[in-house]
Amino acid sequence: MLADLRALVEIESPSDDKASTDQLAAFLQRFLPDRLDCHVDVIDQPRFGNHLRVEVGPRGGGKPIVMLGHFDTVWPLGTLATMPFRVADGRAFGPGAFDMKAGLIIGIEALSVLLGSDELHVPVVFLFTSDEEVGSLSSRPHIEAEAARSRATLVLEPAAGRSLKTSRKGVGFFQVKVEGLAAHAGSNPEQGTSAIEELARLVLDLQGMNDPATGTTVNVGVIRGGTRPNVVSAAASAEVDLRVRTMADAQRLEELILGLQPHNPRTRVTVSGGINRPPMERTPGVASMYDLAVKAGREIGLQVSEASVGGGSDANFVTPLGVPVMDGLGAVGDGAHAVNEHILVESLPFRSALLASLIRELQSVDEVGSGDPGS
Repeated sequence: MLADLRALVEIESPSDDKASTDQLAAFLQRFLPDRLDCHVDVIDQPRFGNHLRVEVGPRGGGKPIVMLGHFDTVWPLGTLATMPFRVADGRAFGPGAFDMKAGLIIGIEALSVLLGSDELHVPVVFLFTSDEEVGSLSSRPHIEAEAARSRATLVLEPAAGRSLKTSRKGVGFFQVKVEGLAAHAGSNPEQGTSAIEELARLVLDLQGMNDPATGTTVNVGVIRGGTRPNVVSAAASAEVDLRVRTMADAQRLEELILGLQPHNPRTRVTVSGGINRPPMERTPGVASMYDLAVKAGREIGLQVSEASVGGGSDANFVTPLGVPVMDGLGAVGDGAHAVNEHILVESLPFRSALLASLIRELQSVDEVGSGDPGS
């Protein structure tokens, strides 16, 4: 597993470089049939890297289990020169190792073991996608279509510590643009209207929407404006990040932000954007999945715990469909998007064993939460 992880990490795959992500997709297209008895389809993409749809297990065996994993990373080309793949003190370091190339290896190994022991009795569809780190813009329709047909969806994003993820905040991105009127800041400032001043007031409005009690966070992370110190600014803009726990809060905050009005009627305010990922709420389906995961862990002597996190993933697209989903089934480690990104090497086989055990449990019920044995 460690050797396979190294092979993936050493093919750099930044989300915004189609040639590089296509190179990794082509590698996986060759690599997967060596590890699994599977059928691989390439989903061509004009803008982002090509996705892969991989079918494993018996055809016509009822509703499939869907597994989701992305192979794009936040790291630009050339990062390997300063952040090479290396193993030290029981940790494997490298760009994308934790988020989330190790998750792909965990999924591949779990399916390989189940196939090798003749224990895979339902079809599995494994989607390998190339644009998760930039919002899953091209992969979302494929994720939703496959998940909607599934008995359950398993997401191989990294664990939270060692815990599975049973809820995630929804994510929204917005851009606020203000138009003012330029004037000389010394000679005739009264003839101008400062876009920066208006934006400052709007920033306070936005920051005032934060609510620790509900977990809502609104962060104005980037601001731009003006041309020179001696010119009343004619334009200013801000980029805003929104995180919410519930769909009700997502709809309410989206409406508030899109409805921002200027304080100074001489300015013009335009707000664009919206909710990119709906919240992954801890629905009854998610709770039932977690109960199955606890049972699956107990079967192999592993204690399973759960966590709620603020970041979004492709699991956020699945929960609103009413499909049972479990996230955080990937690697144990730390440093996602940071220079210390790493996984704990010893955790690889244990996480793979947990995933295989959960797939076995899913095969034993007709419907998650029903408790009825399958045929």
